Amino acid sequence: MGERRGAVVRAAAAGLLLGAAACYCLWRRAAGGGRRRGPPAVEEKSPPESPHTMDADALQKLIHLLQATDDPLIQEQALITVSNSAAFSVNQDMIRNLDGLSVIGGMLSGCVPKVTEKALNALNNLSMNIKNQEEIQVYIEQVCKNVESAPLNSDLQLAGLRLLTNMSVTSDYHHKMINKIPCLLRVLSEGSERTQIQVLKVLVNLSANPAMTRHFLRAQVPSLLLLFDNRINRDILLRALVLAANLKKNANNEGGSMIQDQYSEDSVFSILCRDSTPFAQKLASLLHHPDPEVKEQVVRILTQ
Repeated sequence: MGERRGAVVRAAAAGLLLGAAACYCLWRRAAGGGRRRGPPAVEEKSPPESPHTMDADALQKLIHLLQATDDPLIQEQALITVSNSAAFSVNQDMIRNLDGLSVIGGMLSGCVPKVTEKALNALNNLSMNIKNQEEIQVYIEQVCKNVESAPLNSDLQLAGLRLLTNMSVTSDYHHKMINKIPCLLRVLSEGSERTQIQVLKVLVNLSANPAMTRHFLRAQVPSLLLLFDNRINRDILLRALVLAANLKKNANNEGGSMIQDQYSEDSVFSILCRDSTPFAQKLASLLHHPDPEVKEQVVRILTQ
C-alpha cells in the first residue's frame, strides 16, 4: 500500500510539474521570448520586467509541493521549474510574496546534493532582486558551508559560488563572509579554471571593501603567485590582478597602521604588499602582456 500511495503522489506531482512547465513555456512564448539570464557576473543586472507573468496559482502549488514532499526527484524538478520562472523580475517578487524564499532556503541544509544544488540555483536567480537579497542574506553562512563541504569543482560548489557572487556585489553582507575568506582562497588555489574564475568573482567583490582588507592580508596562500603568469587563463589573470590592485590600494590607504600587524611569510600581505622580488618580477613580465586590460591593472598596481 505504501509503495502504491508513493506512486500516486509522484504521479500527481509529475502532473503538476508538467502543467507548470507547460504554463511557463506558453508564458515565455507570449512574452516574446524574453531574455534569459546568462552566466552570473559581477556586472549582471536584473532581467527586464515583462507585462506577462507566470500563473501565480501554479507557482504557489509548486512552493506548496516543495513543502509537502520529501521525494528528492520531485523536489529537484520543482526547484528547476521555480528557478526558470525566477529568471524574470516580475516572478521574483511573486515568489517572495508567496514565502518561496524561506521554503527554498530551508532546503540548503539537506543531505541530497542535487536538491541543494538546484535550491542554490533558484536562489541565485532570485537574488537578482534587492528585496529578495534582504531575505536571502540569512542563508549566506549556510551557502558558505555548502561551498566548503562540496566536492572541489562540483556543480554544487559552483552553484554556491554563483550565489555568493550576486550577494557580494554590494558591501551590505560582506561581514557574513569574513570567516570564509581562507576557504575561498583555498578553493582558488586548488580549483579548476572554471572554479577559479567563479571564486575570483566573489573575492574581487569582497576585496573592494576596505573593511575586508586585513582579513585578506592575514590569510596564507603560498600558491598565490602562480596566478600572475603570462601563460595563465586571461580571465583568471585579469581578476587576480584586480584582486591584488584592490588589496594594495586599501593597504596603502591604511598607512602605517597596517604594518603594525604581524604577517607570516606565506600571507597575502607578504606576497603582495612587501617589496617582494618574485611578485615584482611577475608584474614586470606582465607589462608585455598583449591584453590592454591586463596591462592596465599591472600599471594600477605599480603606481600605488
